[in-house]
Order: sequence, then C-alpha cells, then structure tokens
Amino acid sequence: MEFLLDPNLWIAFAMLTALEIVLGVDNIIFISILVGRLPADVRDKARRLGLGFAMASRLALLFSLSWVMGLKDDLFQLFGQGISGRDLVLLGGGLFLLYKASHEIFVEVEAREEDGPPPTDQTTLKAAGARLFWGVIGQIAIIDIVFSLDSVITAVGMVDQIGVMVAAVITSVGVMLFAAKSIGEFVDAHPSVKVLALAFLVMVGMALTAEAFEVHVPKGYIYAAMGFSLAVEALNIRARKKRLAAARR
Repeated sequence: MEFLLDPNLWIAFAMLTALEIVLGVDNIIFISILVGRLPADVRDKARRLGLGFAMASRLALLFSLSWVMGLKDDLFQLFGQGISGRDLVLLGGGLFLLYKASHEIFVEVEAREEDGPPPTDQTTLKAAGARLFWGVIGQIAIIDIVFSLDSVITAVGMVDQIGVMVAAVITSVGVMLFAAKSIGEFVDAHPSVKVLALAFLVMVGMALTAEAFEVHVPKGYIYAAMGFSLAVEALNIRARKKRLAAARR
C-alpha cells in the first residue's frame, strides 16, 4: 500500500480525472439533449444507462490498450493520406454527430415532431415508448465509443499506470452522473441554450471529422467559443427575467 503515499500518483490521478471530466462535457451535452426527448419518468434511467455505457466503453478500451494503440497504424492510403482504424472511428463518429446535431436543431427550430401525431392505443404507446428509449440508448452507446477512444488515447499519453487510469475514469463518470441531471434540466428549460448546445455538438462533430484527416483542432478553441456564447446567453436570460419581473409589477 506504500504506492498510495506517492504524491506523483495523486497528482497524476487529479490531472487525469480533471481531463476526463473536461473531455466528457460534450458527452454530457449529447446525453442530456437525447434524454430530453424521452418521457420525464424514464430520463434518469436513461442518463444512468448512458453514463454507464460511457464508463464501460472507457474501461473496456483501457483493458485492451494494445488493440487501441494499434488503431493508430495505417490501414490504407486515401489521396496520399494514411487512414487508420482510429481515423475511421473518428470519421464515423464525427459524421454521425454532425447529422444528429443538425437534425435536432431542425426539429427544435421548426418545432415539429419527428414521428407525426402520437398513437392513442395503449399497447402501441408502450411499444413506441420502448423503441424511443432503446433508440436513444443505442445512439448514446455509439457516440460513447467515439468519445471514449479519444479520451483513452489521451489518458495513455499522460499516465502509464492502468490503476490510476481506471480510478480516474470511474471518478470522472461519478462526477458527470452527479451533474448530468441539473445540466439536462437547465438545457430543457431554456430552448436557446439547447440550440447553442447543439451548435457546440456540430463544432465537435466537425473537429472529429477533421481529426480523422490529421487536421488537429484544439478543443480549447471550441470550449472557449462555447463558453463565450453561454456567457452572452446567460446575460440574455437574466435580462429576460428582469423584464418579466418588471412587467408583472
């Protein structure tokens, strides 16, 4: 147990946990937006399952490090550009995220339901609800793999102890689980924030697609742009509340 007294281990754990939480922001936003389409009574269950998949995929990739690092090897050449397994995963995930975020923006702005008028038969309602629930979970699981791949490769570059990586992943998912509900409720309560979050996911999808072709876009730029937009929107929300309060007097 002497290794637990090593300050370098705790520093590495703290840094990696913080990084995993930061890298998980886009995952939380994606989960929150998808879960918002579900009935209120199953949202918590969907959040837990979604973040459970996120933790499981990260741990599975950590315990198959040799395979993960092998994904960096080129499989074929395309227009003089080497394409690896990691590039294909990032490309697929980026395109999926671009499609999904753009589609959700369309639904949000146009205020249309995707599936037409709701069914009235009780059995049909239950079947439709189950399909929607597992459809959302399936989409979360797909994007979890993409986010987990980049997260694990980053972790491997920072720390060489598998135990520290596992502890950091579990801790970061625990923090995200604690924050996911409040983030989801805030996004649902403010449609303009939801559109901003979807725009953020479009930028993340573009960054993942660019990364697949070896064009690195630092996530710090994306987070800074999103942070500025959210700060402006927070001021707008506060101004709207003041106007409403003044109108009620």
